[in-house]
Amino acid sequence: MDLETYRQTAVEVERWRDLLRLLPKGQHSILEVGARDGFHSRILSEYYASVTALDLERPALSAERVISIEGDVTDLQFPANHFDCVLCAEVLEHVRAVEQAVAEIIRVAKKDVVIGVPYREDTRVGKLTCSSCGKVNPHYGHVNVFDEASLRSLFHRLEIVEVSFVGQSKERTNHLSSFLMTAAGNPFGTYDQTEPCVFCGRHMLGPASRLTHQRVASRLASYLDSVQRVLTRPSPHWIHIRFRKHDGAC
Repeated sequence: MDLETYRQTAVEVERWRDLLRLLPKGQHSILEVGARDGFHSRILSEYYASVTALDLERPALSAERVISIEGDVTDLQFPANHFDCVLCAEVLEHVRAVEQAVAEIIRVAKKDVVIGVPYREDTRVGKLTCSSCGKVNPHYGHVNVFDEASLRSLFHRLEIVEVSFVGQSKERTNHLSSFLMTAAGNPFGTYDQTEPCVFCGRHMLGPASRLTHQRVASRLASYLDSVQRVLTRPSPHWIHIRFRKHDGAC
């Protein structure tokens, strides 16, 4: 599914609406970390006089009141307390140096921080095997898993204003299914992702062919997962938290 199609899905619309609801209104400036192509930054410009859209590659957009820049969340090139608000959604699950990223977000925020991440994600679902280095990768390069407690701990210097949970998911697996799927070469991983291998940095490619025992293993794993989904209670897909920064929290 391409990005434009995904943005029209009900789950993505719900996710973005909740983030927009949480964002404080009436402030002057906001930094969006992980802006991609700046689609949401344009929307933010309706509420903020100054919007900075940041990603690892400079977002290709031209919009009034929006500045697009290339940057790394672990090393933000801005002074302390530079933005009234920082929005960081669908980013921290990708960042290995997550403590450094959080420290930088807190440092450049003057008043508010809004965070959105997948909630208690089972990163064994949709995992991949790198064809270059042979190592097993979590889907979409999600190297971190979060819940309310872990986010409270990471942002302990800030006050929590509001917590919300969005969507529902039953995407869970188990040790046996995970073992069998890896033995099968992880053929159903998210190989259409843009994220490279988290170990060697190469582009991820699905297995070119599989042996008979690998096909049997993947079918058994898929069957076990289908049974588990029937028995599993849904849990939230995302957790969103608005934090408030007080003087001295940097």
